[in-house]
Amino acid sequence: MNLHEQLSRPISKADKGRLALQASEDPALFTSLMDCFLDAPNRVVQNAAWVMSWAGERRPELLLPYLDRMANCLTASDSDAVKRNILRVLQYIDLPEHLWGLVADRCFALLSDPKEAVAIRVFAMTVLLNITREIPELKTELQILIEDQLPHGSAGFRSRGQKVLKELEQL
Repeated sequence: MNLHEQLSRPISKADKGRLALQASEDPALFTSLMDCFLDAPNRVVQNAAWVMSWAGERRPELLLPYLDRMANCLTASDSDAVKRNILRVLQYIDLPEHLWGLVADRCFALLSDPKEAVAIRVFAMTVLLNITREIPELKTELQILIEDQLPHGSAGFRSRGQKVLKELEQL
């Protein structure tokens, strides 16, 4: 059975973990995974998103050829699974300079939207912190946005927000 077929069916967390490990060790399988993630029907994309993020966290260098397309997906997708998993993996990648503006704009929009899932907003916060290390002019905007949302945020949001604010003070 090929990867697309596997990802088009309900798949257990253990099977996703196994696929992530295999994809992180096999560049050809990782390419197939990214094809599924970037160009498949929604069910396949959602399953591929989880596998991609865990394989990409393990071996971030495998994602480098796909960063432009992933940034565009982050902007175009309405799928929480896609946004969450792209942002999860972008936390571990040094983004190329040409993507800083696009990704920062999208992350600010996601972070400021209280209707977005907490995980998406928390991952966006960390990606913005990483970009702010390269573009210090974003520091104040990020601080204000986090501080405004802390009183109303979930425990996870508040925890990450406080950590990011501490790191921003160091910049």
